[in-house]
Amino acid sequence: MIMAEDYTKIMKDMMGAFPVDMTAFQDGFKTNASLSDKMSKVAIAAAEKSSEISSKWTKETLAKVADVTGAKAEPADYSKAFTDFASAQAELAAENMAAFAEVAKSVQMETVELMLAAGKDMGEDVTAAAKKATEEVTKAAKKATASAK
Repeated sequence: MIMAEDYTKIMKDMMGAFPVDMTAFQDGFKTNASLSDKMSKVAIAAAEKSSEISSKWTKETLAKVADVTGAKAEPADYSKAFTDFASAQAELAAENMAAFAEVAKSVQMETVELMLAAGKDMGEDVTAAAKKATEEVTKAAKKATASAK
């Protein structure tokens, strides 16, 4: 009769020979969560600013539309009202597009700063984890060499 080997014990012994320190994974997770939180705040702030710009632009446009749609005494007044509206819209468009560009520029700068800081943090985490892993492997190798003698 063939006896099945106890693979649980074999796996446990094998994993015990190569200990894994989970703090590196936990630190990496915390760094990633912190980065995600900061990036979310940047995105939400940008969305709020963009919404404010859009709302302001809409209100200003509607105020100008009221001037265009009002009754005029002379036919030429309609042409002048529409020309004034078109000029005001061109000016509003330029102002608001510049405001949107400032929001985008701000988001880009904040994102670069966050990514650089996160890269530094992650680099430090990886260096610390590699150093610790090297020390543990060296200890395990010395222990294995000592027990083999």
